Amino acid sequence: MTSGSAQFPAARPRRLRSTPALRRLVASTRLCPAELVLPLFVKEGIPEPAPVASMPGVAQHTVDSLRKEAAGAVAAGVGGLMLFGIPAAKDGNGSGASAEGGVVQRALRALRGDLGDDTVLMADLCLCEYTDHGHCGLLTDAGDVDNDATLRRYADVAVAQADAGAHVVAPSGMMDGQVAAIRAGLDVHGHAGVPILAYSAKYASAFYGPFRDAAEGAPRFGDRAGYQQDFARSGSEALREVRLDLAEGADAVMVKPALPYLDVLRQVADAVDVPVAAYQVSGEYAMVEAAAARGWVDRRRAVVETLTAIRRAGADVVLTYWASEVAGWLS
Repeated sequence: MTSGSAQFPAARPRRLRSTPALRRLVASTRLCPAELVLPLFVKEGIPEPAPVASMPGVAQHTVDSLRKEAAGAVAAGVGGLMLFGIPAAKDGNGSGASAEGGVVQRALRALRGDLGDDTVLMADLCLCEYTDHGHCGLLTDAGDVDNDATLRRYADVAVAQADAGAHVVAPSGMMDGQVAAIRAGLDVHGHAGVPILAYSAKYASAFYGPFRDAAEGAPRFGDRAGYQQDFARSGSEALREVRLDLAEGADAVMVKPALPYLDVLRQVADAVDVPVAAYQVSGEYAMVEAAAARGWVDRRRAVVETLTAIRRAGADVVLTYWASEVAGWLS
């Protein structure tokens, strides 16, 4: 060492990890209840809540039990609710999705009456729970999804949901042009102020299995790989979908699932200047619950770690079935 040079002690990153309070103080990613959205299922024609076997702790609700669950979530500080409906009867057009007396429309009116603007009421906008074939749109005679005919149905559903009190509509069907069609329908019918949260990067994933039990929306033939994104494609395709949705008028975008696509989530968050949501889907939830039930993971630590990873990757909003419980932990 030459004369006059300074020798500095080696850096020790562990100094900032020595106590829980110090780790909290310097954390660069934090969870907040207001950034969480609770997905909820409401089913027509059941006398009481029906537990979903593949999703411990999750149930198909009646409108009355939904109101109680929603009130508890809002009291805990959860920022929003996402509604999925299961009708008593299904048909090829998914008529219940846009019916004034449809189960989601009735639930929205009840929740808007109970909660007003104290939370953000979101409605998933798709047809798969309402069609007798389980696909996300109308079908051609050959059994393919008819993209353009489906767009007209999506616009009708969006208007019905907005009329019933939805603060946000969230199209998840991955049809080309769906955001533009929905935006036009909302604007024409006096709902220019209702934002669209687009499921822009939604993958044809194996992690939706338990959700299909809960929503009773599994396709009766084929699959959805022809319109949902291929998990083997790079994030550039997701960015293309995101940009198309934004050009059509989306106010926020979503990546779904969350944990298997953190790389895509990061790319989307870096590329846009609108809120980015990520959906921690049913399979992600069920895996942790199953492992925790067997003592293989610490449940609370695993839940917090997964949600923190999603936030760290760039999500402004996280949809998770643990929203109410986590909000209680954070209060």
